[in-house]
Amino acid sequence: MRSALTDRGVTEQRRLGLAAWLDREAAGLFPGCFALVMATGIISNTLWLEGYRPASQVLFAVELVAYPWLLALSAVRTLRHRDLLWADLTNPRLVFAFFTLVAGTDVFGVGLDLRGMDALAAALWAFALTAWVVLIYFSFAVLIFLNTGQSANVVHGGWLIAIVGTQSLVILGARIIPEQAGALAPTLFVLIHMLWGVGLALYGIFVTLFCYRIFFFEFGPEDATPVYWVVMGAAAISTNAGSMLLMTGSGVPFLQSMRPFIDGVTLIMWIWATWWIPLLVLFGLWKHGLKRTPLTYTPMLWSMVFPLGMYALASLRLGLAAEFAPLRRIAETMVWVALAVWAATAAGMAASVWGRARALWGPPSAA
Repeated sequence: MRSALTDRGVTEQRRLGLAAWLDREAAGLFPGCFALVMATGIISNTLWLEGYRPASQVLFAVELVAYPWLLALSAVRTLRHRDLLWADLTNPRLVFAFFTLVAGTDVFGVGLDLRGMDALAAALWAFALTAWVVLIYFSFAVLIFLNTGQSANVVHGGWLIAIVGTQSLVILGARIIPEQAGALAPTLFVLIHMLWGVGLALYGIFVTLFCYRIFFFEFGPEDATPVYWVVMGAAAISTNAGSMLLMTGSGVPFLQSMRPFIDGVTLIMWIWATWWIPLLVLFGLWKHGLKRTPLTYTPMLWSMVFPLGMYALASLRLGLAAEFAPLRRIAETMVWVALAVWAATAAGMAASVWGRARALWGPPSAA
């Protein structure tokens, strides 16, 4: 009898421990958490397009678990930890990280569309577009009215995730509009061309502020975060979006007349993304090699994985649009680099989650 009661107590203790762990995970959810979906999805999509279907399917299965799981945690945080959520939303350094929801949704939608689930992909695009409209004006309101910083130190590499979210709408939109939009297709084609232009304008603004911050203010190891790779990733996704516009016939005459402009700007953005890669590698060597900063897992690492995968896909798409084979060879190399970094980051995340779970939901003896 005593043994049965003890076992029941242990079970109840573990159940409460699991609930506490889930609640703590929701409370501490990083605003840019959907970068996990972005990074996994972009590598999966690239592998699919390059013909490595089994590897792509494995990563897509991870997406199928991660995306609804992060949505559920976000819902719990909204319901139970509104104060923490509001603090992140009104933080000028963090508010733009919420655009990972937009980009992650669109990347996941592209994966669904590649597998023939275009209706579901269209629904996700509509959801992402709605979230983008809310976030784009809310985030700039925070920057204008709630920013108490007196210098450019508030500038953060994560701001460029707003560009990534904007351009992701162009990419998924270019895939679904010809098949799903019907009579609305011309209007929506104009919309995604507008979004591409907005993304370019925001990139010009943010990257200028970003360069001013790192070149003319004190720059320490704590500043060289993995999020800085989004500077390259935003240029790469602008390349990808431009290539999609070039490869998708809109049937709208004045949009067709823009194609030479889009062609030139797309190539320039790819060159600019390429230029950033050695400099970002030097940042990492300086931080972890020269300054001896330990390399530990942080959710921000997914913001480094995504740009690597996006650069591979952007090179592939630009190679197809320009009919330039060397770019496709670059893409084939970079996707495996991105996959290796993804695997290392996933291992770090698994170890981190396991450690937090053991702290709250340990063995009966620990309890």
